[in-house]
Amino acid sequence: MTHIEITYLINSLHSKELIDAIRVEQTIEYPFELAPTWIQEQIVGKVVSQKEFDKTRTEVTISYNSEITGFEIGQMLNVIWGNVSLFRDVKITKINFPDSFLTKFKGPRFGIEGLRNSFKAKKRPILATALKPMGLTSSELAKMAAIMVKAGIDFIKDDHSLANQKWAVWNERVKIISDAVSEANAKFNRNSVYAPSMNRPAEQILDAALKAKGLGCGAVLVLPGISGFDTMRAIADSDDFALPIMSHPANLGSYIMNPNHGFNHEIIFSTFKRISGADMSIFPNFAGRFSFSKEECLTIANSCRDKLANLKTIMPTVGGGMTLDRINEIVDFYGNDTVLLIGGALHRGDLLENASRFREIIEQFEN
Repeated sequence: MTHIEITYLINSLHSKELIDAIRVEQTIEYPFELAPTWIQEQIVGKVVSQKEFDKTRTEVTISYNSEITGFEIGQMLNVIWGNVSLFRDVKITKINFPDSFLTKFKGPRFGIEGLRNSFKAKKRPILATALKPMGLTSSELAKMAAIMVKAGIDFIKDDHSLANQKWAVWNERVKIISDAVSEANAKFNRNSVYAPSMNRPAEQILDAALKAKGLGCGAVLVLPGISGFDTMRAIADSDDFALPIMSHPANLGSYIMNPNHGFNHEIIFSTFKRISGADMSIFPNFAGRFSFSKEECLTIANSCRDKLANLKTIMPTVGGGMTLDRINEIVDFYGNDTVLLIGGALHRGDLLENASRFREIIEQFEN
């Protein structure tokens, strides 16, 4: 297969008109009958299957020549969702990419195996936390990070809302926290990494990632819903950077929350993120403060770990109202190849005691 096949669920009495509009709109955006024959045949999308569920619901799969993407992520997203995003009641439920397309991308640099080697975790889930709240100084956040290192938390990230605010400006914060994590690792014989948020102006992001590495950071947090999927790809592809990337879901909810519009969850939180180079993908766990269902969460997690041509599998990273008393349940549900992200709950009571308990619970899965 050399074509990208996209399956749409259309909720409309005018599905035929919408189908014709989609296959033209997503390619030439030009009157079909005026286009040269070769363009009609080779560039305009073609309907390969169609199924009507009732008078208002139709499922259709349209095939697109993968060459119209230019094998670039920006144009890939434009073909998949560009102008069709302006149509009501159209949802993308599945995308089949040909291997010949996927092999054009490097994807995740580390993936599950690489992360396990980095964190020296043979079997157990990876532990992660977030430094918060906004308003603390860089030194206060650094003290918090040192406590997390002492407790044995693998991955210590900025809260995604930490950018360049006056309380903890980016350059100062990243240096102070990175130094604190390095000192605590040496003192407590740990292997924790600090990942600053790449919530920076567009022209500064790649340089910020390289600076973070130079300051001793072991990873970064990228917000592709804000900075762009191709920005994350550029960081992941940089041989000068070459560190793990955790991807945050900020601003991506609008793509998946409407049941009749947007995408199925796994496309956004797994497929696009893997193509764009994320090694870990954060999404909200079921029964937390967000409304993802068990089925949606499991579909995301499975998609992170399913074969996708040459692209490495990645670790689903579950967060959003996580608590210590749910760890066994969550690991049983997702499996060991998972990052468990607990933030605010660790601060209810003694932080060191709670974070140490987090590590203690997880250690049972290493044996």
